[in-house]
Amino acid sequence: MERLFVSKTAVVTGAGQGIGFEIARQLALKGASVLLNDADENLARTAAAAINDEGGVCKAFPGDAGNIVFIRKMVEEAVSSFGGIHIVIANAGITLFGDFFTYSPEALQQVFQLNMSGSFFLTQTAAIRMREQGSGGSILLMSSVTGQQAHKHLAAYAMTKSALQMLAKNLVLELSPFGITINAIAPGATLTERTLATDPGYEETWRELTPLGKPARTKDIAHAALFLVSPESNHITGQTLVVDGGWTSVSPSPGDKHFHEVESEK
Repeated sequence: MERLFVSKTAVVTGAGQGIGFEIARQLALKGASVLLNDADENLARTAAAAINDEGGVCKAFPGDAGNIVFIRKMVEEAVSSFGGIHIVIANAGITLFGDFFTYSPEALQQVFQLNMSGSFFLTQTAAIRMREQGSGGSILLMSSVTGQQAHKHLAAYAMTKSALQMLAKNLVLELSPFGITINAIAPGATLTERTLATDPGYEETWRELTPLGKPARTKDIAHAALFLVSPESNHITGQTLVVDGGWTSVSPSPGDKHFHEVESEK
């Protein structure tokens, strides 16, 4: 396995399982020292231990990735533990499905706090440190196909995911002079512990709705993420890469029966 990330330190949020875990795992196995965050302490520690058992270098740092005080501590922990910070994956996010007509202020604030505010201030805090280091860096925001296509019962979530795409585009102006790239990934339907637990028919449904005939697996998203934070993409910035098996080209809806009132990180 090519070790593209030797001597690099990466922070990955929301990485106790699913997409975030696979990104952290692949970064570590390709040479990065990884600080792995998740709101669930047991998930974070179990995930980091699993990566270390495979031969990677990974340290758990559980906590709320939507809290600015915690975010600053997390970046400082990465620097003090591994000597710097070079890669940031703002993967932590929350999905709260709900009817627009009854969506509560509390739910809206919760979605905004983690998805937008958390990603914004993690980017800001890490970029300040990267600027001080003077050696550039790579930041990746986790958007979604719902940031590009309408999806019933996901108005609030979709707002946040669209906002992250604009954040990546806008920050090109401010980060490029310091050699920092910033991009976003917009995953489509992906098989994770969460999606399979909340909808037993998830894989079958999205197999039918996805032009390539299958939903993504976490490694599909992770491969795209690693490309965008690797030296191989150092002239790509301000972009959003859609990884959805072609779904946004046709956008068929799964129907109301597949929507759930769920709350979880990726």
